[in-house]
Amino acid sequence: MSTNGFKNTLLKALDADIIARLGLKPVKFELEHEIESPGDPIDHLYFLEEGMASMTTTFKDESQVEVGMFGYESVIGVSALMGTKKSLNRVYTQIAGHGYRCHVEDARREFRLGGYFQSLVLRYVQAQLVQAMQSAGCNAKHNIEQRLARWLLLCADRAHIDTFKISHEFLADMLGVRRPTVSTTAGVLKRKGLIDYTRGEIRILDVPGLTKASCECYLTIKDYLDNYARFDTANTA
Repeated sequence: MSTNGFKNTLLKALDADIIARLGLKPVKFELEHEIESPGDPIDHLYFLEEGMASMTTTFKDESQVEVGMFGYESVIGVSALMGTKKSLNRVYTQIAGHGYRCHVEDARREFRLGGYFQSLVLRYVQAQLVQAMQSAGCNAKHNIEQRLARWLLLCADRAHIDTFKISHEFLADMLGVRRPTVSTTAGVLKRKGLIDYTRGEIRILDVPGLTKASCECYLTIKDYLDNYARFDTANTA
């Protein structure tokens, strides 16, 4: 495994010759930077080093709900390597940061070689599927306090921070609930001493306590996203 100075999980595992063939270019992600929009061609793959982005599904009434989260472990636009031409979802930055991008054709060329890049990409896709399936089950089974705790912990993990600027209205969109529900639930977590918040900013005060308030879904998702590059592909099916 390479130790090339990258923070992104996939890039960190690649050798210098693969990195060179990908032709990476640095990119800065401002808050609410639009990375993908529904119907637009997927021209680049993005590798976050710092920051966090969400993938959302948008409905006819213009409401949206989060269906994926991206942090330092991510490869945004990976579906283009499986044949997708245009994005089906909106992907945008929730926490500002930076990373790298490469042209999708360079990534496809490397992917088709069938080497380590392809192996890592497929492991990441599986980790994302685990995240999506576990989150779908969580949204159907667990209460809003557990779900909010899970979301805050995953967000903090993906961005390596414990304080982030986010509104209750935005959280309501991400969790698919009404804003008053988020405000009430956040108030419960605050009274328990697990988080603090002011207008537009949330701070996690007690990670172990918030983990206990969450459900098993958090640790399941965290384990896959943290460790997909080290899994033996024969054991991840």
